[in-house]
Amino acid sequence: MVVLWRLSSLLVALALVLVPRSHGWSKEGHVLTCRIAQGLLEPEAASAVENLLPDYANGDLSSLCVWPDQIRHWYKYRWTSPLHFIDTPDNACSYEYSRDCHDTNGVKDMCVAGAIQNFTSQLVHYREGTSDRRYNMTEALLFLSHFMGDIHQPMHVGFTTDEGGNTISVRWFRHKSNLHHVWDREIILTALADYYEKNLDSLQEDLVGNFTDGIWFDDVASWEECDDLLTCSNKYANESINLACKWGYKGVEPGQTLADEYFNSRMPIVMKRIAQGGVRLAMILNLVFGDSQHGFAAAS
Repeated sequence: MVVLWRLSSLLVALALVLVPRSHGWSKEGHVLTCRIAQGLLEPEAASAVENLLPDYANGDLSSLCVWPDQIRHWYKYRWTSPLHFIDTPDNACSYEYSRDCHDTNGVKDMCVAGAIQNFTSQLVHYREGTSDRRYNMTEALLFLSHFMGDIHQPMHVGFTTDEGGNTISVRWFRHKSNLHHVWDREIILTALADYYEKNLDSLQEDLVGNFTDGIWFDDVASWEECDDLLTCSNKYANESINLACKWGYKGVEPGQTLADEYFNSRMPIVMKRIAQGGVRLAMILNLVFGDSQHGFAAAS
């Protein structure tokens, strides 16, 4: 049974404070995931999301999708730090919830897959109205939206010893970086600069076009397949560790310069994972907030 965490009230001021980030898609990656998801929401889900967002967000979920990164080092939220990733056995190239979903102290369910399960479970109580005050629905929405981005970043389900590539120093073209950061941000920023004149809206338009009537159109139905929302995060984690092995770690040595060949072959993987995260986040929110909760086991 997955443990349900209680959350304290949302501190609005914290959402505006930027702190160093060591895990997660870059701001751009999370914004794209949440924009894609919000654009796919059905009316009931769209209304629920707008209702849960603080007024200063102006109804824009993407404006707060980096909030969990911004507050993870604050004392009050330090417990959320292990929820952004999963450490798997070195070179095993596999993920198992019972084996891998825990923090460094062995506390179970403390990983990004467990977090998605827990915050999804909490959000189902939104339909019960204001009588249920066990959970902070706004925080649950923001955490779920962020972690759906994290679990689709392949290096977030990486090897334990190198911390998902964080300790593998490389050069990205002409500057120093590390393998995790290459997947978090470098590939996205390089694509924005090379193909989109640094215009995030243009990149978003391309991603949406790819799955609405483009190269991923035939794949969307399989992206949304989910018999039970409380276990589908394991599917997403398995996809990520497989991609991390096949495309992230493969052929990379510490100190190596990664440039055109690595960028050109990995960039399509990054873009597809961002799109998948957005489509699947929308699927979850539509099920949780909509009339039908088929395939969803309500939290107790």
